[in-house]
Amino acid sequence: MNAPHIANPIPRRRFLRGLGVTLGLPLLECMTPVFSRAASQTPPKRMLLISNNLGVLPQPFFPKDKGPGYTLSPYLKELAAFRNDFTVFSGLSHPAVTGGHSTENCFLTAAPDPTRSGFRNSISLDQTAADALGQQTRFPTLNLGVNIDKANRSLSWTRDGVLLPAEDSPAALFRKMFLQGDAKQTALSLKRLQERGSVLDVLSEDMRGFQRGLGSSDRSRLDQYLTSVRELEERLTISGEWEQKPRPATKSPEPKDIPDRARFFPKIQLILDMARLAFESDSTRIITLMVDGFATPAFEIDEKHRTRDGYHNLSHHGQSKEKLAELEKVDLQQMRHLRDLISALATTPTADSKRLLDHTMVLYGSNLGDANVHNCTNLPILLAGGGFKHDQHIAFDTTHNKPLCNLFVSMLQNMGVESEAFGSSGGTLTGLARI
Repeated sequence: MNAPHIANPIPRRRFLRGLGVTLGLPLLECMTPVFSRAASQTPPKRMLLISNNLGVLPQPFFPKDKGPGYTLSPYLKELAAFRNDFTVFSGLSHPAVTGGHSTENCFLTAAPDPTRSGFRNSISLDQTAADALGQQTRFPTLNLGVNIDKANRSLSWTRDGVLLPAEDSPAALFRKMFLQGDAKQTALSLKRLQERGSVLDVLSEDMRGFQRGLGSSDRSRLDQYLTSVRELEERLTISGEWEQKPRPATKSPEPKDIPDRARFFPKIQLILDMARLAFESDSTRIITLMVDGFATPAFEIDEKHRTRDGYHNLSHHGQSKEKLAELEKVDLQQMRHLRDLISALATTPTADSKRLLDHTMVLYGSNLGDANVHNCTNLPILLAGGGFKHDQHIAFDTTHNKPLCNLFVSMLQNMGVESEAFGSSGGTLTGLARI
């Protein structure tokens, strides 16, 4: 897809301000007109970050042995055709991120102690990557959900710890990506963008005047806020340019939303199809997806099976044989959807004669290691694609875990973000190498 020209790229003399520190940046690619750059011969990196906030049963998920050529676990046998395309991890978690279900919003942030009084979340992995890379596509990121409580749960959080609501309507997402409005609708959208920009201008002036009477700590906090405002202004400018450009074409028909929460797996399949289309059309390169089992009532596992209870109550199985049997069916069905997603990405060619999967990282995991006892250690984590050397079980101490954020740093670097740290990380993840 040909990229449009942006009249106002990020300024050359760009500063990052926060916590009393001012840092002038060198000339970066994101400071040139984003859409006037020559098309890269190498397809861009992408990532899809998926979390089920009730996780999976740990025993059938984790392999018994480790290293390359490990023996596939019962769940991972569903992905056997693609074992060369994924790595499974054990012994990873977020230090000090405890509190059972309260940790669901921290899966991509690693913000500690979410149950403490006055807790404020931190920036998520997807937003960190988007901030560093700049807006290279129509949508810097897409934040999606299945059966999600949009007001209270999200994988995506801003630098100031503000929740970004998830889109749970595949039909609405399809229209955003592919349906071009008429001239009147485009003009209305541009007017709204301009109005938001003018409000921000006034707000910035008010804040600068207010800042003079503040102490140093408050000034630092306010300066960080104003930096966020300025970045939003830049995004509004870019969004206005995108609004005037034609949307990509697709042969896929507009999907029909599934309002019935009990049709859990058809809803997952539909939103994954939209995620794949978003990557194929280069509408975005970063997608998050929270599968909200907590908000899912009794649901269909397949055409022949339906759970007897809601997903949350089912996850607290108390070693009930009946509930464990149902949960195994549920988890296996999740693995099949993941397999189908990997297959679709693996059969989609790219400009360099490789597969879309080779340029796309698919992270699957959960904030809970064992939902039955609200355990937040030894999280089930699987990474597919992205050009890494796979077919291995990278195992760390399941009692004294390595930070999951080490994997996040490796993923950021694979996206082209020059970052040495994120959240609770202590560097990149040992054992994970790129091809």
